[in-house]
Amino acid sequence: MLKSKLQVQLLNIKQNIFIISLIIFCFHLSAQEHPSLVLTKKGVENIRKHLGTIPIFDETLAEVKKEVDIEIKTGIHVPTPKDMAGGYTHDRHKKNWFTLQKAGVLYQLLEDEKYANYVHNVLKEYAEMYPKLALHPQTRSYARGKIFWQCLNDANWLVYVSQAYDCIYEYLSKEERNHLEENLFIPYAKFLSEESPQFFNRIHNHSTWGNVAVGMIGLVMNNKKLINKALYGLKNDNIDLNLKDNDGGFIKSKGQSTGFLANLNEPFSPDGYYTEGPYYQRYAMYPFMIFAEALQNTKPELKIFEHKEGVLIKSVYALLNLTDNDGEFFPLNDGQKGMSYYSRELVSAVDIAYHFGGNDTSLLSIAKLQNRVQLDDSGLAIALGIQQQKTTPFIKKSVELRDGADGSEGAIGILRSVDQEFGLVMKYSAQGLSHGHYDKLSFSYYHNGTEIFQDYGLARFVNIEQKNGGGYLKENKTWAKQTIAHNTIVQDEASHFNGKYEIGSKHHSEKYLFDTSNPKLQIVSAKENNAYPGTKLHRTMLILDDEGFENPLLIDVMHFNSDSIHQFDLPFYYHGQIINTNIKYDNYDNLAKLGTKNGYQHLWLEGKKVIQNDKTIQSTWLSNNIFHTLSTLTKNQDEFLFARIGANDPKFNLRRDPAFILRKPKVENGAFISAIETHGSYNAVTEIANNTYSNIQEIKKIPNNNKNYLAWSITTKKNKLHTFILCVSTTQDSKKHIINLQGKNYQWSGPFYHNKTNKF
Repeated sequence: MLKSKLQVQLLNIKQNIFIISLIIFCFHLSAQEHPSLVLTKKGVENIRKHLGTIPIFDETLAEVKKEVDIEIKTGIHVPTPKDMAGGYTHDRHKKNWFTLQKAGVLYQLLEDEKYANYVHNVLKEYAEMYPKLALHPQTRSYARGKIFWQCLNDANWLVYVSQAYDCIYEYLSKEERNHLEENLFIPYAKFLSEESPQFFNRIHNHSTWGNVAVGMIGLVMNNKKLINKALYGLKNDNIDLNLKDNDGGFIKSKGQSTGFLANLNEPFSPDGYYTEGPYYQRYAMYPFMIFAEALQNTKPELKIFEHKEGVLIKSVYALLNLTDNDGEFFPLNDGQKGMSYYSRELVSAVDIAYHFGGNDTSLLSIAKLQNRVQLDDSGLAIALGIQQQKTTPFIKKSVELRDGADGSEGAIGILRSVDQEFGLVMKYSAQGLSHGHYDKLSFSYYHNGTEIFQDYGLARFVNIEQKNGGGYLKENKTWAKQTIAHNTIVQDEASHFNGKYEIGSKHHSEKYLFDTSNPKLQIVSAKENNAYPGTKLHRTMLILDDEGFENPLLIDVMHFNSDSIHQFDLPFYYHGQIINTNIKYDNYDNLAKLGTKNGYQHLWLEGKKVIQNDKTIQSTWLSNNIFHTLSTLTKNQDEFLFARIGANDPKFNLRRDPAFILRKPKVENGAFISAIETHGSYNAVTEIANNTYSNIQEIKKIPNNNKNYLAWSITTKKNKLHTFILCVSTTQDSKKHIINLQGKNYQWSGPFYHNKTNKF
């Protein structure tokens, strides 16, 4: 009996030891290593092995080290917040977030404790200051921050600083971590989320930054509550989110899904186009991609890069295709010109897309141009790929990028010439949230990275304090968003949807045709039936590559049909010096404003011609030593206006760019038919001009009584006749068409007909 009891006791002891061992094992199994977000333990070891042998990585590391070393020598700077963007305290705290993130990386890669010590000392200063901070003293934002004037910048800070904390996490004692988390990180995350729901719980790039900030620090601390908030948003349906952002646009309605995954699902189309436009897609790509990388490293079971059929990886390709030949993003919607894929956000995005998206070697060519990498596993992968000479060219081709969560809300159509020197961008998309412009069926046109016809972009000087604290200027609403500021049609001097976000956000244009099957004749065509009640708009644009023209010819047909009489304007914003025009126009010494509202108040009228009889008007201008000619068909009593931006602008907030404006004063229906040639050159050294004249003799609209067809012709000076017919009722390729125009029968299949003959 005694032996039996002893055996039972021994068995219980063994079982208890096993259970304790199992608990300890499971604890270690579940314990989170650091770093684990962007850098990983294994990745750091791998990087250290390759240092000194991977030039692009080594050079980036050396530059970062030099930058951080200089900053450390200046001491610690954590000033009390007071300034708008561009002011000292704003820029100082912004510099801190970059420096801290980079110092954390240097600690991991170089194993030098001075960097960890620096990060810790700076964070202690923030932990001392943060509990004492009220809302930022600048009151302009709909969601004021504490360190910055808006929560958006506070979120930026935490996204970067979370990475720094991850890098020094194991360097710190438990007490030191508790101090930082209790006084800084946890209250910081609570402020951005629960205390700022109007910022955090939306579908917008601002909220993406907020979601990711909370999610990143949640991942570092392994705080499931914060991670869930980040992924799925706040679960309070009583929060009133019908607020306006800084730009006056309503963001979302009560009851929508929110959080990181919702911001991934809603604004991105299946093609990876982000509805706010490429400028803000570029801005949002850093939090999207960096959080995805962190989730992939810490929670691979989420399969975040497979979410929505791999939309994040697709979005990187979409952004790269939304650039001109110099890598600058097309300024659709609110977009600052000059922003390009050389930005830090795209360096990160390209690296991550390469590493997690299948090692597409064409991305290496973009990385080579960027000439720097992210200092993590993805940057190492890029560096090794380049070192191993795996690089292949990234070819930008003609592409249509659908808009809308399911791809059903119009699109952006991009046509590129065979030689890729010419690029057309036509916008027939959704509103683009609060950053959208009222410019349905607008376009811009490029030659080797130079604008032939431009989109104005935004009216803002980002981070220049003298210009409204670096924020949006009032002219962004009164000019840049208005329809007349774009190369598209305007009815009765009123903007599309009357310039009302609530109306515009309900509608989108409809794709009619996008066909690039024939590289010599590419076509994009779309309709807009809601911009003006009772008026239907249909624009068709073609790039014709024909030996009769020195360069590809852009053809533009803007057709309109209304139920009543209106005035219709079609502007073309160009750059350069007018060389000549084939009309005699009235020139005004005393300039007058073109109108009083909807952007017209910002245009000076410099010249005007009222057309007598039908005529092909031509204007030639010189830009970057290349000649361009706009040829357009005008009817009797049409007007040709010479205008320039800059009226009603006492603070010189707008550029003084020129425009041609075609006007049809009193009509119900009709079409603007134009062709744009790029030809010749001028050498300022030899003072020789070549091919300075247009090759177009005449543009005609071909009369027909069938409303299902639109026909026109272009005659060259070499007596070549190009005939074009567009079926406007169906795009079926198999559909056979027969039509008689001016006694001649035309027969073809598909929506479009083109033929070139000799004119006798």
